[in-house]
Amino acid sequence: MKKLMRSALLAAGVLGSVYTANAQSQTVIKANIFSPLVRTGNFAVERALSENHSFQVGFYFTGFKVDDTRFNGIGVTPEYRFYLSESKDAPAGFYVAPFLRYQNFKLTSVNNSAEGSLSTFGGGVTAGYQVLLKDRIAFDFFLGPSYNAGSAKSKDGSTESFSTGLFSGFGLRTGITFGIAF
Repeated sequence: MKKLMRSALLAAGVLGSVYTANAQSQTVIKANIFSPLVRTGNFAVERALSENHSFQVGFYFTGFKVDDTRFNGIGVTPEYRFYLSESKDAPAGFYVAPFLRYQNFKLTSVNNSAEGSLSTFGGGVTAGYQVLLKDRIAFDFFLGPSYNAGSAKSKDGSTESFSTGLFSGFGLRTGITFGIAF
């Protein structure tokens, strides 16, 4: 948890220090509203870099269970957004965003209490639409394919197989975030 907080503060500092000449540039801090449904906290900081580009760093932590495997860990997702709406400046309008993702989990098999770990690295692309109400309230809807590569390793060297489910291989990254722009 301390590593996650340090990473979040570092990313916020880096994003906050990015200089841009655009007077309408904004920073948006947001949370994925569906994350609590899967025992996850998912937060992001986005900073407009120009009229139609922004950079976002997302962080999440989870205690999610897939089949008989419990995942406890974190993920970091940096992405670069290309806003395609001509009538709106970043960070508002339709966008396409390639992203990378790093995940690190402690695994526990619910059936026999075996322990292991899983680290994955991957990426993908999302398309979405972000609305800024009164230039302060942000709603962001996104969807896109992703791929994460990594394999589970048992802590004791046994041949225990863990169900890695959604956290490795091909998947779908989707969400609705709500946030504050400033």
